[in-house]
Amino acid sequence: MSRIGKKQIEIPQNVAVILNKDNVAFKGPKGEIKQEIPDGIGVEQQDNILIVKPKREGKTIPALWGLTTALLLNHVHGVSVGFEKKLEIRGVGYKAVVEGGKIKLDLGFSHSIFMDIPKGLDVKVEKQIITISGFDKQQVGQLGAKIRSLRKPEPYKGKGVRYLNEVVRKKEGKKAGK
Repeated sequence: MSRIGKKQIEIPQNVAVILNKDNVAFKGPKGEIKQEIPDGIGVEQQDNILIVKPKREGKTIPALWGLTTALLLNHVHGVSVGFEKKLEIRGVGYKAVVEGGKIKLDLGFSHSIFMDIPKGLDVKVEKQIITISGFDKQQVGQLGAKIRSLRKPEPYKGKGVRYLNEVVRKKEGKKAGK
């Protein structure tokens, strides 16, 4: 049995749900998103509640049941409220600027790095904080991880790109010999 799979998904008033044979579409104030439903999993709507149930027994069905429920919960939250990730840039001369549909990052390399902002995401830069927001949790997290991977925080001075409030353990440098 899947504990997460048993959860009922409450649908807010401002979210519309369209159930098809093999997918579920959500439409809300932040955007719209579709999710395919795997074989062996069924989705029913009763008033303003979605119920995810397994259609048959199997080895992988409980895992797919929980996964499908979690994805649908995230989609409902995303199209109604949205998701947000914040990254912090630390280092002398490190900076970020949003130009058109791209983000320009200066991270101590000999060149600037330009990254396209995916459709459906909003990126803002205030001082040294990059805020990524959107309705798709996967896209928000993916862009945040890509930006962070360009210059991970190093353990001696802590320079680099990190998530806001991420704790980076600092190492002690070499000691001068006698």
